[in-house]
Amino acid sequence: MTIEIKVPVLPESVADATIATWHVKAGDSVKRDQNLVDIETDKVVLEVVAPADGVLAEILDEEGATVMGEQVIAKLEKGEGGAAKKSQDDKSSESESKDKAEKDTTEKTAKTSDSDAGEASDVKVPVLPESVADATIATWHVSVGESVSRDQNLVDIETDKVVLEVVAPADGSLSEILAEEGATVTAEEVIAKFVTGSGGAKPAEAESDDSNDSDDAGSDALSPSVRRLLSEKGIDAAKVKGTGKNGRITKEDVEQYLKSGSDDKKSTTPATPADASELPAGNRTEKRVPMTRLRKTIANRLLEAKNSTAMLTTFNEVNMKPIMELRKQYQESFEKRHGIRLGFMSFYVKAVTEALKRFPEVNASIDGDDICYHNYFDISIAVSTPRGLVTPVLKDTDTLGMADVEKGIKDLAIKGRDGKLAMSDLQGGNFTITNGGVFGSLMSTPIINPPQSAILGMHKIQDRPMAVNGKVEILPMMYLALSYDHRIVDGKESVGFLVTVKEMLEDPTRLLLDV
Repeated sequence: MTIEIKVPVLPESVADATIATWHVKAGDSVKRDQNLVDIETDKVVLEVVAPADGVLAEILDEEGATVMGEQVIAKLEKGEGGAAKKSQDDKSSESESKDKAEKDTTEKTAKTSDSDAGEASDVKVPVLPESVADATIATWHVSVGESVSRDQNLVDIETDKVVLEVVAPADGSLSEILAEEGATVTAEEVIAKFVTGSGGAKPAEAESDDSNDSDDAGSDALSPSVRRLLSEKGIDAAKVKGTGKNGRITKEDVEQYLKSGSDDKKSTTPATPADASELPAGNRTEKRVPMTRLRKTIANRLLEAKNSTAMLTTFNEVNMKPIMELRKQYQESFEKRHGIRLGFMSFYVKAVTEALKRFPEVNASIDGDDICYHNYFDISIAVSTPRGLVTPVLKDTDTLGMADVEKGIKDLAIKGRDGKLAMSDLQGGNFTITNGGVFGSLMSTPIINPPQSAILGMHKIQDRPMAVNGKVEILPMMYLALSYDHRIVDGKESVGFLVTVKEMLEDPTRLLLDV
């Protein structure tokens, strides 16, 4: 059975997208929920996962291709066989697997004795940045006794804003975990013991218990979507019976477990004499999850901004038709010349940079009783990541061309998605741009990012009837929102700044002529 792999539905304000990275190639076997391809829009990167087990039969759009929402970009042959090549390989490997099983049985005892002679070493927390006092163990990706390869990620350690990965120093296994998930640790603290060697320190009982081995393998092969679902519902993976290949747990298995669990509760709950009309209807469950360090930091900074600034918001609207026509006219030649798509964000950044030059109060910050005016232009770009909202900084935007801005934003978005942002990417920034339009927001009042004095909110581009020279025209309009600290920025400067951004966007040639 052939399944079409399509581009996800894009937000209304996003016209098209680009194939960023194919993680598999034609002919590769894939698992259900395995990430196949990253598709990049103006601000976010979308992951397209396999809808079922099978083989990727054909890729229709290569990396760098511009695609539309719901466009077919590949074809998947469903099933374990998938393609003729795989069925032939299965026949030849069937006899080999028997020989391998016998060979593995004879070699197990030898490996066990070899592992005892493995060299032990400490797994330590990396050196933390100077401004970070401690960190939290976020996720252990391996368990005690599990064999790992050199440079394989062992654990994620979360600081206030970045996630650090600690990798295996060599082939081997963990013999002991000293700091469990959620523990607070300091720089260079020993958090685990590591033993080199292929056998590692795997317990002997696990070797004789085949059922435990298969269960461990099933839990290790959990797809990202299944892991998220288990985490959201607070379910132990060991309690869910997998029906996938080799006992692998699928999303349907988790959903079935939830249904059966609620049914068990209904059947075992004793009847009460209370009137049935007084009882609540439906399954009234709750889940309590501690905040991550990043979420705590976001909450504290937002509360700090609300309590420590005299924040006001002013609005305007901009006709996006000139920019949309300009992008349409030069998109192809721009991409050929610079190797990247021309998005809306580069126009926003350049327009804001010019407005900051004309209104230095908006590019300033308060330090005690002093006002610090910045003679450089570092702009923070709000990026939504799986762990929360972060604001990496695009530095010296006044010296960057449109292509440089697009490349810089793309690099920051990918780093944010993969949890690879460094402290240097997040420090500084004199002004913030946030684009809620990619998620469908029509209007909002963004909160200032301290110690900055202002933040610009972009929103959904929507066709609206507008009066133009006495006639009604349908134009793609977008609301602009500027939140500012009234202690340093007066109404005149805030309105003038927003009008300047509006004029730059409605007539992009102003950016070239500096008028």
